[in-house]
Amino acid sequence: MTTSTPSKIVLITGATAGIGRTTALHLAALGHHVIATGRRADQLAALRAEALAKQVPGRLDVTALDVTSLSSIDAAVVEVNRLTAGHGVDVLVNNAGFGLLGPMSEISDAELRRQFDTNVFGLMSVTRAFLPAMRARRAGRIINVSSIGGRITLPYFGAYNGTKYAVESFSDALRYELRPFGIDVVLIEPGAIKTSFGDTAMSSIGAYADTVYGPAMDKAEQMRTRMESTAGSPETIARGIARAIKRRRPAARYVLPRFNRAVFVLQALLPQRAWDWSMRRLGYLTPAVLEPAARPAPVPVPVPVPDRAPRAQA
Repeated sequence: MTTSTPSKIVLITGATAGIGRTTALHLAALGHHVIATGRRADQLAALRAEALAKQVPGRLDVTALDVTSLSSIDAAVVEVNRLTAGHGVDVLVNNAGFGLLGPMSEISDAELRRQFDTNVFGLMSVTRAFLPAMRARRAGRIINVSSIGGRITLPYFGAYNGTKYAVESFSDALRYELRPFGIDVVLIEPGAIKTSFGDTAMSSIGAYADTVYGPAMDKAEQMRTRMESTAGSPETIARGIARAIKRRRPAARYVLPRFNRAVFVLQALLPQRAWDWSMRRLGYLTPAVLEPAARPAPVPVPVPVPDRAPRAQA
């Protein structure tokens, strides 16, 4: 092992890309037994092959897991018990999730439910599935990957931010309720990170081109560029998760990269009207941008033609 930290059995959801994949490799490099899960078998196989090629000192296993499917979760529990000789997991990292970008009034019910099914209900279903073994041992750690968007709301991210607000509240409740059983609950709150998350979120922009928000949606790529100008790396989040596993008494929240804490300070200092103005500017939600689309096209008014009867000749 490359660290004095005792090896843990760590299950990570959403480990086929981005933060989850990077964290799986990082923890295996630290000597932990990582069980990486996800929906894409090809990406899981590639992850395992990379861990073997790097000869990480830990162990990295993979298994399929769709957090929105109860049967898939049940099958994953059986597989984890097989891989760990019935021990189960010491640390659960709930990382699976995606971002849905769009004006709240225009997002369909189906898309909104899909967002919550993965980011919220899936997280809770997986947590409940692996809790019994932790409670039986009176030890365990649940690490929920939230976002700074779980404490502030950005324009067009209302659906995604709403799921992260829910994750924050659920995690607080779990932290109170599970501590008597020796189980810690930790929130990881990343800011903008250089992953494929933005590409996934941006893929839905075209659906709103014909709405009143179309002109602002045309500028969404500029908004993304401004937001990602200070984006951190997934390695930063992986190291933060590793610290949350290593510490005997972990903090309730880890804001990563740390400079994102300044956002919360700024929000607290600014009057609400000033904060709202800045968010509208960020999202190009100004009359100058939106009014041309919101204003109905003028309907041509027919000009009456005088009905002139021909004059009778004398």
